[in-house]
Amino acid sequence: MRILLSNDDGYLAPGLRALYEALHHTEEVVVVAPERDHSGASNSLTLQRPLQVRKSAEGFHYVDGTPTDCVHLAITGLMDKEPDMVIAGINNGANLGDDVIYSGTVAAATEGRFLGLPAMAISMASHDPQFFDTAARVVLDLLTRIKQQTLAADTILNINVPDIPYEDLQGMQATRLGKRHKSEPVIRQKSPHGQEIFWVGPPGQEQDAGPGTDFHAIKNHFVSVTPLEIDLTRYTAMEKVAQWLDHPQ
Repeated sequence: MRILLSNDDGYLAPGLRALYEALHHTEEVVVVAPERDHSGASNSLTLQRPLQVRKSAEGFHYVDGTPTDCVHLAITGLMDKEPDMVIAGINNGANLGDDVIYSGTVAAATEGRFLGLPAMAISMASHDPQFFDTAARVVLDLLTRIKQQTLAADTILNINVPDIPYEDLQGMQATRLGKRHKSEPVIRQKSPHGQEIFWVGPPGQEQDAGPGTDFHAIKNHFVSVTPLEIDLTRYTAMEKVAQWLDHPQ
């Protein structure tokens, strides 16, 4: 397979390196990743300035833009041929539940889907991962399945992997997104010049995290595999909204 590999932690991230090392022996891999960490960038595109693409000594392309920029540039002009699939990761930290709204890793995969390709986002369920090789082996397992039964082009798989040895995994589970409580309050501080500054607070704790959710799978040492879709239309509400609009004032 011809695979476009990207991430949101930057082209020097150990998770990206681990995934590249696992894939490039058997697949044709092209790496196009941000030059620095863009965690939390979501689906942002850079539209107010041109982008620069450079190439590292090992052949990785790195872009002075967002994860979405990277995938967009790669597919719409940088690569000679379109890839068969986009894989984003391995992310340093989980992307569970509401995290997918903000995640640059998921956004890179989403951009691949927008441009017509199946995609995966791979994340480690730890902010100090020790077992990137576990996630890399999970990706190889999933690619074997994809080669036997192709994913539909509108499919995004959001994959979270426990930070444990591969042999200790309990298996893989198809899951739905859980939900967190609302985020913690902002953190107020003073700059060295006396100006008030703010840090975005940490994400909320788990709220909807029971059986069947991605949170529950990770807690029980399963790989969580959540299929995502891009259409945000709430179809069940369309009739009610139409009636509301037709209601005389």
